[in-house]
Amino acid sequence: MNISHIEHIGIAVKSLETAIPYWENVLGLKCYNIEEVKDQKVKTAFFKVGQTKIELLESTDPEGSIGKFIEKRGEGVHHVAFAVENIEGALAEAESKDVKLIDKTPRKGAEGLTIAFLHPKSTMGVLTELCEDKNK
Repeated sequence: MNISHIEHIGIAVKSLETAIPYWENVLGLKCYNIEEVKDQKVKTAFFKVGQTKIELLESTDPEGSIGKFIEKRGEGVHHVAFAVENIEGALAEAESKDVKLIDKTPRKGAEGLTIAFLHPKSTMGVLTELCEDKNK
């Protein structure tokens, strides 16, 4: 698997409206993109810290994965995303090493990235996202 960097860290929040001021006014970061990903039932807000991004995730449906996460665990770190080349190959490699896949086939994510998740039961409890920018 060819990982180039941490693409982003996903943080589940109850409200972007409440969370964004902390990241901007306290930490001094600038929210550069807010986007809804309807099929994932989530609204996202992005901040850049060096090469890495912070992705705030607000549920748009209590039955979506972020809504369920917040209900069960509260707000906080949801996942770590790694930038990879050849996401299909990376998934095949992970599966060949007995890693349980949430996504056997990559799908469209926020910011036009192609994404896939590895199951936290296979990754020491850390929900892991693989991302590829196929527009590069």
